Amino acid sequence: MSEVRIAAEPRTTFGKGAARKIRRADKIPAVLYGHGIDPKHLTLPGHEVLLALRTPNVLIRLKGDGVDELALPKGVQRDPIKGFVEHVDLLLVKRGEKVTVEIPVVAVGDVNPEGLLDQQLMAISVEAEATQIPSGVEVDVDGLEVGTSVTAGDLSLPRGATLAADPETVVLHVIAKPTEAPVEEEAAEGEAAEAAEGETAEAAE
Repeated sequence: MSEVRIAAEPRTTFGKGAARKIRRADKIPAVLYGHGIDPKHLTLPGHEVLLALRTPNVLIRLKGDGVDELALPKGVQRDPIKGFVEHVDLLLVKRGEKVTVEIPVVAVGDVNPEGLLDQQLMAISVEAEATQIPSGVEVDVDGLEVGTSVTAGDLSLPRGATLAADPETVVLHVIAKPTEAPVEEEAAEGEAAEAAEGETAEAAE
């Protein structure tokens, strides 16, 4: 995994008012923590952070006044309405150490025409070296029959990654397509009920 270099400035002002001022300047307040250090409060450039966060588990090289660290995003707070990033929590990592992260699960192929793919998990928890986090894991579902399930333990994880989730957890399974019979039966029942109502009304007249 390649590093994304982002300039970091120490942050000395705190509170909602200070955070709003930072965001008005197109910057984002952040906190760097981990390895037993005191949390470092930082200010990061907003546009660069938004671009970096498009990559799951992006490895960020923070460079700035008194800061030269590797970090992984561990918490991103967004505005519930507009969606822009309001704050980022960053986990300090070192080369060679293992970290636990979630990586995307991507289904490849088409299941049997009689079935529908029901994917229960869109991401799975794995342990990997901090600088070698895989971008995701693919699951070949081509031709899978109705009733087939794939668990976390069935996944073929990328080299260097080990499963951190319960291996019995169902990732996806194939369910039968709904038939049109129930719909047709309901329509027939509805027509019969309307006819009966019509007969009752005529008798009352």
